[in-house]
Amino acid sequence: MYMPRETSEPVVWLVLGDKLGDNAQVEALAEALGWPVVRRHLNFRTPYVHGKPEFRPDLYHIDPETSDRLEPPWPDLILTIGRRPSMAALWVKQQSGGRTKVALIGRPKKHFDAFDLVVGTPQYHLPQRANVINLDLPLMRVDLNRLAEQRAQWQDALETLPRPLTAVLIGGPTKPFALDTEAMARLVARIEALQQDEGGTLYFTTSRRTPPEVADALLAALPPGARFFRWEPDAPGNPTTSNNPYLGLLAHADRFVVTGDSISMMVEVASLGRPLAIFPLPLRRQRLSRLRYGLRRLFQAAPRDLPKLHASLYRQDLAVPLGRSFRQPARIPQNERDRVVRHLEALMETQGITPETQGEDAIRRQRRRGYVRAGLGLVIYAALAVFAAVY
Repeated sequence: MYMPRETSEPVVWLVLGDKLGDNAQVEALAEALGWPVVRRHLNFRTPYVHGKPEFRPDLYHIDPETSDRLEPPWPDLILTIGRRPSMAALWVKQQSGGRTKVALIGRPKKHFDAFDLVVGTPQYHLPQRANVINLDLPLMRVDLNRLAEQRAQWQDALETLPRPLTAVLIGGPTKPFALDTEAMARLVARIEALQQDEGGTLYFTTSRRTPPEVADALLAALPPGARFFRWEPDAPGNPTTSNNPYLGLLAHADRFVVTGDSISMMVEVASLGRPLAIFPLPLRRQRLSRLRYGLRRLFQAAPRDLPKLHASLYRQDLAVPLGRSFRQPARIPQNERDRVVRHLEALMETQGITPETQGEDAIRRQRRRGYVRAGLGLVIYAALAVFAAVY
């Protein structure tokens, strides 16, 4: 049942999942939009905490006991991100008779027609469509108020260190890229060469995605005089997240090195106009992993392409590959949230009711096309696998 809104402003839901970086992009867009919002936080059943559910408008992957309820009155607009939350968002659209509009940040991979607006970012190869906006950078931005607070909190600890202060921000592995002890050894070697040439202080910090063995290897190989923070949530005897220097480093460091897996850290540094070097992670060595990655780029509608994001940052003079001289960006990148806001405002001004079955029909059509692509991809994949095994 759809209940008409009682206010002059649209009723907006933020349908959020368990990925903090994803949620931050939704929150940034909602802040720019300026309309009142209701947050609907979702948790997922055990098989789908890490596993990928079959995409369709549904709630079968949601844990109803720990998630916020999705019930009428339905919103006018949903802002969401990610596969699992967007499935719930399309289910709400279906329940509303198609009146609820759904704006997705990121890639739907398939089923573009089921969304009213898709906000694409450089790491995805999104097609040119009337309902797709392609941005130059993801919507992540640093909270400047929190940054000012952390600047004051870390003033004594960081401002007295020998300059330049280089913050080295470590992420974690992401398919098909590896962040293992070997990759970490290469990173440390490049950083040591940098310090020998220019001096100053190195400050390494890991994140929640950094594997324990990688953090151990980094700690054992720290260059002389380097500072180190190990991310461990509230573990006895270890630094806690309340001691995390990340925002303090954003406020005080002279330059940054970021592993190429972490979109949020790269974009947050770039959004502040700070000198940034990217350490691209190597592809996993397994031949099949490399084959899968190549096939995804060929046949998947919107594969996640981190090198494409790196290239976008280089092209805009917002970053350099690690090993080249740091460069002070000539400009702070334009905040493209206003552009997305204009599209959302126009979307809410449109009249008419979307048919209730629009989402399902679009998914059926694109699923059929997907079967054809998958069949062709399987044939090529099998041929390449045989070639790799023989040669």
